[in-house]
Amino acid sequence: MEKKSYQNPAELLVKEYLLADSFIPYTSIICGICACKMVYDLTQLFSSFYFKSYPSLSKVLRTEWSNRSISTFHAIFITAMSLYFVFWSNLYSDNQYAGLVTFRSSALSTFSLGASVGYFLADLGMIIWFYPSLGGMEYVLHHLLSLIAVAYSMLTGEGQLYTFMVLISETTTPGINLRWYLDTVGMKRTRAYVINGVVIFVAWLVARILLFMYLFYHVYLHYDQVKQIHSYGQMLIFVVPSVLSVMNLVWFARIIKGLRKTLAKRH
Repeated sequence: MEKKSYQNPAELLVKEYLLADSFIPYTSIICGICACKMVYDLTQLFSSFYFKSYPSLSKVLRTEWSNRSISTFHAIFITAMSLYFVFWSNLYSDNQYAGLVTFRSSALSTFSLGASVGYFLADLGMIIWFYPSLGGMEYVLHHLLSLIAVAYSMLTGEGQLYTFMVLISETTTPGINLRWYLDTVGMKRTRAYVINGVVIFVAWLVARILLFMYLFYHVYLHYDQVKQIHSYGQMLIFVVPSVLSVMNLVWFARIIKGLRKTLAKRH
């Protein structure tokens, strides 16, 4: 009975407040920030025990080590959710629901975007605080654009499909981070490093080049629905993916150059 008396108010708090539609955006942002903090602390704890080279790293490298674990965790989470909503869920299917696809959303889709907003806020804060140790101005620009677009989509429910399409590009993040980890612990000349480089090349080509082309094609096919979005939302749909596409192409050229250099050394 005593357990039930505590359980009922807790369930009421979760259902009526934390997971109420009007509170989901704010709850999800807080959850995202707290998850980043938890992953950061756990990474420091586990790395000290399981990686012999970790304690000998400089303070800046240890900070980046933990920061990259946060981005890896977020990438796995948001890639899984984005793939589900874009390719497997019926939420954005042209044949399943009435109404414009550009205005469809759900509690789960909004929560997922809010958690991503929490990550971008936390990571951008770290990048600025430790600038330029965790990334230069291109990282600040990337995070600002992502933060604005994801937050707008989360708060308004507009264009969530296109937001998830762009967020699928986070699938390349674990490979990029693994490349940094292997380099940091002195495994740059190993086969694992080469294989990881090939995986990054393929993932980047699919998730950040071809998928963006599909996004623009989808916008073209559904332009009559895109026009119904608020003018600010329309601007984000066209500007953010366009800018990110240019950045992706520049980084892709660097990836090709680095992969060719690595393969040449192997031969």
